[in-house]
Amino acid sequence: MAAIDGLPPLRAVIAAHGLSARRSLGQNFILDLNLTARIARAAGDLGACDVLEIGPGPGGLTRGLLAEGARRVVAVEKDPRCLPALAEIAAACPGRLEVVAGDALAIDPAALLHPPVRVVANLPYNVGTELLLRWLTPPVWPPFWQSLTLMFQKEVAERIVARPGSKAYGRLSVLAQWRSDARIVMTLPPEAFTPPPKVQSAVVHLVALPAPRHAADAAILGRVVAAGFNQRRKMLRASLRGLAPGIEAILEAAGIDPTARAEEIPIEGFCRLARLLAAGAAHRP
Repeated sequence: MAAIDGLPPLRAVIAAHGLSARRSLGQNFILDLNLTARIARAAGDLGACDVLEIGPGPGGLTRGLLAEGARRVVAVEKDPRCLPALAEIAAACPGRLEVVAGDALAIDPAALLHPPVRVVANLPYNVGTELLLRWLTPPVWPPFWQSLTLMFQKEVAERIVARPGSKAYGRLSVLAQWRSDARIVMTLPPEAFTPPPKVQSAVVHLVALPAPRHAADAAILGRVVAAGFNQRRKMLRASLRGLAPGIEAILEAAGIDPTARAEEIPIEGFCRLARLLAAGAAHRP
């Protein structure tokens, strides 16, 4: 941590600013700066990138990103208690850290960043999935980000990378893998955090593809996948019947067995179905 070794240990920072983690904000802090540096390195070479960080808390990962050479870090923090600690890091790294006070769900980060952009964050558990879905479903693709390196509960991470036929395969799997290469790069035990959560955590690295793997309208695909997996125990002819008249015939035309369940269908199959639904909608009066 030579670039910022004038800063105190994180435990001292937390004590000085009274930063006990709050469950209501989904906070679990990582205090080991060697570990936060490893997470930063999992995002690749940051020297030519702006980095978006959500929920920096006392700044452990922020310090890791800066120490690993990030060109510039934009850190969005909802908890006003953390702002003085983050201001100390900004003062130690002039021009390289911008702290934005506010709710990540209410801020357009693209307006604050200069490409290429990578997102690296120990996401608050209570907003992590929603933020990921937003980043995977922008109005225009490619998105503002080049890659996402994100901490989730291990169960969520496994859903992101799951393959068809597995119990973990679902909406997140399809939407993530349709537009990105996704893999788990690190697993962390509860004791890596303060306070320790009741579950294991994992870091997922997603690299945006230049174009989706298969042609499909994003909004229609999203509705198909949501309907299929919201009632995943039902056959598709039942779970998707609200999407269009004659859904059984449309499924057959897409090469999908109407009695199959959503977890059996590969991404390509969902995309074929979305294309047929789009074509049918275009021809209906």
